[in-house]
Amino acid sequence: MQSQYNSKSTAVKRLMREAKELSEPTDEYSAHPLEDNLFEWHFTIRGPQASEYDGGIYHGRILLPTEYPMKPPNIILLTPNGRWETNKKICLSISSHHPETWQPSWSIRTALLALIAFMPTNGRGSLGALEYTPEERSSLAKKSHTWACDSCGQISDLLANNKAKPMTKEESELINSVTFKGEDSEKVTKPSDQQKQEVQSNAINEEPVINNITPNFFKDALCSDIGMYLIYLIIALISILVARRFYSA
Repeated sequence: MQSQYNSKSTAVKRLMREAKELSEPTDEYSAHPLEDNLFEWHFTIRGPQASEYDGGIYHGRILLPTEYPMKPPNIILLTPNGRWETNKKICLSISSHHPETWQPSWSIRTALLALIAFMPTNGRGSLGALEYTPEERSSLAKKSHTWACDSCGQISDLLANNKAKPMTKEESELINSVTFKGEDSEKVTKPSDQQKQEVQSNAINEEPVINNITPNFFKDALCSDIGMYLIYLIIALISILVARRFYSA
């Protein structure tokens, strides 16, 4: 396969190395590129233990950009699972939906570990998430053993008894920190120390507000609720004065 691609390409070198590292299936996951396409991989993962996916086996595709590892992959599940829609790109912080959170040091193995870790979490309406009951997911987990891929065959045969190598410190930190963007949107983002310093620096460089009153200040005041009440009050007072003059005349 290597002869089909530019051996000097960073993406090709990286994917070839990862293909070698993942050539032996484990009891948790397996992954390999298609014979005719180094940039499309098929993977199989085992459902996490002590969850409604326990005992299930799930198969999917990983579509990698030519800029990999500088840009993240697309991850698609093919086996019905009750957690994510099938044949649809998963919205995960480690997928192409959010390239701003991707790190080039992450890998296909990292993506698989993250996928397994996040199966039992609540999707909270994130893109492609499904809200099936635990009973429905357990039923799908049992049925998954009969599922077959057109390219890879029976997925129950794609995992092995080999133990996966332990997670590195970086992988453990990633699993503990990466979240779905749909969940992130419900959280308040705390400013970093650098952002705090920038705010303080800007505050020092700014002139005191009391010495910087401009027409925009009055314009902003008029646009506020208090400003509108003042306008109504002034209009009412003028109306009273006009009425008093009219009647006194």
